[in-house]
Amino acid sequence: MKNVLLGLMTAATILTVSCSKDKNIEQGGGTKPPVTQPPVATKSYLELAKETRSFSTNNLLTPSFGYRANTTTRANECHEWYNVSQIYADAALIAAGDASALPYMNNTFKFMENFWDKADARGGYFAIVNLNGAGAAGDKFVDDNSLTGMVYLEAYEITTGADKAAYLAKARACADWLINSGLWDNTYNGGFWWSTSKPDKPTQSNGLAMQLFSKLYTVTGEQVYRDWAVKVNNWLRNNMYDSASGLYIWKVDGTGAGTKHYEKFTYDNAIMLEADILFGKATNDASYLANAQSIGNAMNAVLWNSQYKGYIFNTDPTQTRVNPAWCGWGTQGMIRLYEQDKDEKWLTYARNNIDALNKAARNADTHAYYYFSGFAGNNRSPEIEGVDQAWMQRIQAMVAKYDK
Repeated sequence: MKNVLLGLMTAATILTVSCSKDKNIEQGGGTKPPVTQPPVATKSYLELAKETRSFSTNNLLTPSFGYRANTTTRANECHEWYNVSQIYADAALIAAGDASALPYMNNTFKFMENFWDKADARGGYFAIVNLNGAGAAGDKFVDDNSLTGMVYLEAYEITTGADKAAYLAKARACADWLINSGLWDNTYNGGFWWSTSKPDKPTQSNGLAMQLFSKLYTVTGEQVYRDWAVKVNNWLRNNMYDSASGLYIWKVDGTGAGTKHYEKFTYDNAIMLEADILFGKATNDASYLANAQSIGNAMNAVLWNSQYKGYIFNTDPTQTRVNPAWCGWGTQGMIRLYEQDKDEKWLTYARNNIDALNKAARNADTHAYYYFSGFAGNNRSPEIEGVDQAWMQRIQAMVAKYDK
């Protein structure tokens, strides 16, 4: 849809704009890998991140400092989690030493106010707006609002003064919306629903909420955030953790009388790995770092394609393609582990995964990343999604901090 009031969009259309959209798209199967050193890159990861940033600036950035969803079917709308992912990407670039990304990050933060529900005292971010910021509508997603809060806390860490205060205030507003949204209930023993239209309770929505509550408690010391972190963690451990694989399952299906879907996704488990690290810090419990390390090892046994040395999308053996954002999340997880224990094996996986995604999805001429593709660079879908550019910029900037 192009330049129309988004309140008219169908539920099926709205459901495609969350962090967890399209989990049934093709993936590739994994086998237990050896830990191999990545090939020597012809360009540094920081250079690659900057090239990705240039593509986004030249092709996706709007005069309002939002970012169009893609260059094809949704070029006239902005998606909430796509835009906040670009803020996340710019925060990583700034942390890697490129201060030129700072004004972009701050201006996109201001644009994000267009997504906020000002008619509801509880607030919360809607999913979509038009390019000029008008027409905010669609569902409000737990995963998107939780991720947004986490993004703002990272921006909070690298800014000063009024900007720093604004990022923290809005991160708190995201968490407070979660608490007051009514999307946590006792159905299936607890857990957050995916969105305001529900229809299921996924790992990634709850894992990102757990991250946000844990980090906010560490930053603010406010007990309410610790209490919610504990509540979400307990539900995830008791309902979504699969001890046989050492990984978290996809979701509890609200349309299927509570059926559990046992597919394992790379980004679900990268999210949970990071959630355990943050929860351990918030509660001063060292066992959660061990939990995170166990998830990392399980990811590298179950979700790694040893032929191409990259993370698959999920464990469905019929799926054959990878996606830069969702598979790239595995790199962020490995970097988070390295930051805690300094074990070089995590960085090896992080770099190899980036190299695999560059082979699979990067257009060498335009420096853009395709939405889905085979590991060998085959079967590429035509869409160039903003969120994929953002996540490749982010993870390449993140790993660049540790280039020797």
